[in-house]
Amino acid sequence: MDYRKTAEFERVAPALVERARRYQAAILCDVAGRRGTMNARIRALSPGMSVCGPAYTVEVRPGDNLMFHVALAVARPGDVLVVDGKADDTCALFGELMVTQAKAAGLGGFVVDAASRDTSVLAAGDFPIFAAGTNPCGPTKGLPGRLAQPVSVGGVAVEPGDLVVGDIDGIVVIPRRDVPAVLEAAEKKVAAEGQRLEEIANGQLVSPWLDDALAQAGLPRLG
Repeated sequence: MDYRKTAEFERVAPALVERARRYQAAILCDVAGRRGTMNARIRALSPGMSVCGPAYTVEVRPGDNLMFHVALAVARPGDVLVVDGKADDTCALFGELMVTQAKAAGLGGFVVDAASRDTSVLAAGDFPIFAAGTNPCGPTKGLPGRLAQPVSVGGVAVEPGDLVVGDIDGIVVIPRRDVPAVLEAAEKKVAAEGQRLEEIANGQLVSPWLDDALAQAGLPRLG
């Protein structure tokens, strides 16, 4: 098997990835129908970390990182390795050595539904890491898995090439075909929220939509 062929899939366009970097995960989630966010157990290793790029998906057996290593060897620069580790936290699937290799290869980050280790070193670094906890125990390296196939990670369906965006709030996945429309909607939402912030600064403290929402819920209006 030529593992390098697993990296031959269509990715979200680089220009769209760069546009997406301007937006918080929360903004993208809201305009994408409040869908696509991973379970909160998958979080940034340090508050300043953020990730944005196309997904290279990996499925491993709990506690084994053999296919994670293969993905690390064949993924393309900018790819975010999204690993279905079955939410296993009994050992770490990666640590300093794998992150150092990923950074040297120009990868975009790790999003792993499993534990990591070497936390003090990795949290102080600038490579984006999102994982489901920490554990000092290392993994085995002897079980098969799947590369560049549809997976479920943190309760979210992810396909190779989808857009993965993450920050201190968590991870959101946008299907590749939806990215242009979601980014257009995100631009409008940011403008609308900017306007609302100005209204608050000018003393308009009650949201203009609140009375209508109360009425639709069959409740008395505030005013």
